[in-house]
Amino acid sequence: MIKFVPFIFSLISVGIFAQKKVEILPNEIQIQTAVLPAPEEDRDAAMVYGYNESGEMVVLREGTNNLVCIGDDPDKEGISVSCYSKKLEPFMARGRELTVEGKNTKEKREIRGAEVASGKIPMPKAPSMTYIYFGKEENYDKITGLLKDGQFRYVIYTPFATPEETGLPIKPHAKGMPWLMDPGTHRAHIMIGPF
Repeated sequence: MIKFVPFIFSLISVGIFAQKKVEILPNEIQIQTAVLPAPEEDRDAAMVYGYNESGEMVVLREGTNNLVCIGDDPDKEGISVSCYSKKLEPFMARGRELTVEGKNTKEKREIRGAEVASGKIPMPKAPSMTYIYFGKEENYDKITGLLKDGQFRYVIYTPFATPEETGLPIKPHAKGMPWLMDPGTHRAHIMIGPF
């Protein structure tokens, strides 16, 4: 019986530390899914980020309009894709860099906040749109790249906006109503979603 203990522990260790192989879909399917949140007339010209076989985020398609779309992270549960104004790209790109460096959400907010304040990261002067489309894994078709019964969330970045300036509440009072999140900060944005 004692002889089997190391063997059992080695099996447990292998089970705990074994890396789950993440399926990376073909580029054209990743692109099809990534652009789902965008207005239909803007989808074909949007820039698209997705994932290569190593699981690294890469540019899958250069764009010619003002939208950047981000494919679904194959390492995360569910399906979630987004498209945003190119004016937000410096802010979003910096967030991705900090994630790769291992920074947590709090650290990313502090670092980007300081960099916006110093002028290192330019933020758009006018409100800038982000479209998000999300849903359940079981409703996703990996052959077509389409998501059934997905939901939309809209985020309009308005850096440093306040409830006093906008007349918006800081929490929704009814489902689907717009509200201001992170008021007065570099991350201030109007949220409109199915909540």
